[in-house]
Amino acid sequence: MRQKAVRVNINDVAAVAGVSKQTVSRVINDRPDVSPETRKRVKEVIEQVGYRPSALARSLTSKRSYTLGVVIAGLKYIGPSTLLNGITSTAEEAGYCLILKELPSFVYDDIEPIFEELISRQVDGIIWGVSEVGENRKRLKKLLFDQKIPLVYLTMEPKKHITVITENNYSGARLAVTHLLEQGYQRVGFLSGPLEWWEARQRFKAWKDVMSEAGMEIQDTQWVTGNWSSASGAVSMKKLLEQYPEMDSIFVANDQMALGAMQVIHEKGKRIPEDIGVVGFDNIPESAYFWPALTTIQQDQGRVARVAVEELIKIIESGWKGLDPVDPHSILLEPTLVVRRSSSRFQD
Repeated sequence: MRQKAVRVNINDVAAVAGVSKQTVSRVINDRPDVSPETRKRVKEVIEQVGYRPSALARSLTSKRSYTLGVVIAGLKYIGPSTLLNGITSTAEEAGYCLILKELPSFVYDDIEPIFEELISRQVDGIIWGVSEVGENRKRLKKLLFDQKIPLVYLTMEPKKHITVITENNYSGARLAVTHLLEQGYQRVGFLSGPLEWWEARQRFKAWKDVMSEAGMEIQDTQWVTGNWSSASGAVSMKKLLEQYPEMDSIFVANDQMALGAMQVIHEKGKRIPEDIGVVGFDNIPESAYFWPALTTIQQDQGRVARVAVEELIKIIESGWKGLDPVDPHSILLEPTLVVRRSSSRFQD
């Protein structure tokens, strides 16, 4: 007959280490009231005997669930899915598990039941990973006004009184447009994402600012909007070529739209980058394999996810350990320019 495995418990660790069960518990929960020597000895015994703390017991003892709630939308897109992967791996490394709620769309009114369920499951904090579209943050702010739960926002406009972790869309777009001008292009068109998105508005503003600073007059015929998809990139590019035929380059607000735009440029018999230079945004994995390879702005969603989880845990830990509270703050992570053939006019 197979013998039942014997699970090492906290009493076994205490006996081997020669300390009390309460001391072992304080070490496991990283309490400060343990001497360095005792902490080191207990950790060595834990490793030696193969003790693994019970998540349920830890939650009951500390009055915490070691669980984070994550609200996200658009997992069929590369950005949100990469973001979620990063949140998951970083949380697991820190000893937290996740409860995920995916919204059916980026614009969604009925968010109150979602937060009620997360709070009822006693999550220690919440990451709001849905892009700021239209009025969705105003509804969220109203809902959570009286909620006393740590909350970190992603991909939203930085504001006072909330913690936001996001990429600097404005500076990334400036890099893109400046690069085209430095390559000798002068008539830079713009293919925008939907302007109800904060990210799209930031990229649009950067295009206008750089062109104005270079002494270029901005006309409505020089830009069009898409909906982030490759199909919309193709449709929008056809329209832009008709209304701005003298255009010699284009900044496209994401790589997927850039793919559709490049197809239309090829169909029109124009050469990239000789006749029209192209720069995208996001640096999706496929962008290196476009023809020609796409110059783009590198956004590191994994980095955004990692910083977001770390900041949320800092807020949670400050309350649990009685430390000074972490004031709401914003962290803008700087993107980088990845130069490839699609914009390199003078490359051999």
